[in-house]
Amino acid sequence: MILTVTLNAALDVTYQVPVLRLGHSHRATAADVRAGGKGINVARVLHALGHETMVTGLVGGDTGAAIRVDVLAAGLREALFDMAGPSRRTVTVVSGGTATAVNEPGPPVSISDWADFVGGYHALAARASVVVLSGSLPPNLPDDAYAQLIRATTTPTILDTSGPPLLAGLAARPSVVKPNVHELTEVTGLDDPVSSARVLLDRGAGAVVASLGPDGLIAVSDTGSWRVRVPEELHGNPTGAGDACVAALAAGHALDWPDRLAEAVATSAAAVPCPLAGDIDPDTYARLRPAITVEELDAHADR
Repeated sequence: MILTVTLNAALDVTYQVPVLRLGHSHRATAADVRAGGKGINVARVLHALGHETMVTGLVGGDTGAAIRVDVLAAGLREALFDMAGPSRRTVTVVSGGTATAVNEPGPPVSISDWADFVGGYHALAARASVVVLSGSLPPNLPDDAYAQLIRATTTPTILDTSGPPLLAGLAARPSVVKPNVHELTEVTGLDDPVSSARVLLDRGAGAVVASLGPDGLIAVSDTGSWRVRVPEELHGNPTGAGDACVAALAAGHALDWPDRLAEAVATSAAAVPCPLAGDIDPDTYARLRPAITVEELDAHADR
C-alpha cells in the first residue's frame, strides 16, 4: 500500500476559459469541483495505475466534508483526520494550455489536532510500502512538520514540497525529494538545476528528482545523474503533471533509476492533456513511453 499525506487538503475549483484577460469578466466553458491537494492528486494517479493507496491528512468544516465525499467517490480509501478549521479551496483558470491558480492558505492547525494526526500516522505508515508527503503546510504547523513524519517512517519516503518545509525536511533524510526547477532555485540560490540538486543531496536527500516543466526532468543520486526529455510538445493543463510524476516515482520505487525516471516522465506527460489534476491519459502514455530515452550525465560535472 502506498500512503499519501496531504496536510493542506483542498476543494479544487477549475474553470476553462477561451482567453484569460486580467481585469475582464469571463464566461467559463467548463467548471469542475473535486477534492485536491497534491497528495490526493498523487493518490488518484496511483489508483488509475492500479496501485493500492491510502489517503491521509487533515480536513475540517463543510469543505472538509466535501473533500471526504469526493475522495470516496473517486474509489480511494481514506484515513483523513478532523481539524477544527474549515479546509481551504483553490481556484485554477485554464486558458490556452496555461493554468493560473489562486490558493487559499488553509486553516491554522491546533496543537491537539496535530498531535492526533501524528499519533494516527504512525500506524498508517507502518503498513505502507512507500509514503508520499506532498504540498504546502497549513498555518501554525512548524517548518519541520514533514521532517517529524519522515523520522517516524521506516519505509521509503518521497517529499514534494517547497521553501522552508523542503529545507527542514532534508534533515530527516527523505529517500527522494521532488521539487521543480523554480523551487530548486528558491532554496539554493543557484540557477543550474544539477548543481542545485547536488546541494539538496549534500543536505540529506537520498535522491533529487527535479521537474523542468516541458523540458522533462533531471535526477541526481549517489549512484548517478540523469536527464530525461519529453519527446514531443504537449498542450493542455500542466497543473497535475508534477503530481503524476510523483505517483510514478512511488509506484516504481523498486525499479532501477533509468526505468523509474522514464516512467515518471511518461506519466507526467500523460497528465497534461487532461483538464483536471489527478487524471492521466492512457493513450498519451502509451504513445510516448517507447520514445523516452534517459541520458546519463557526467557524474563529476559541476563538482
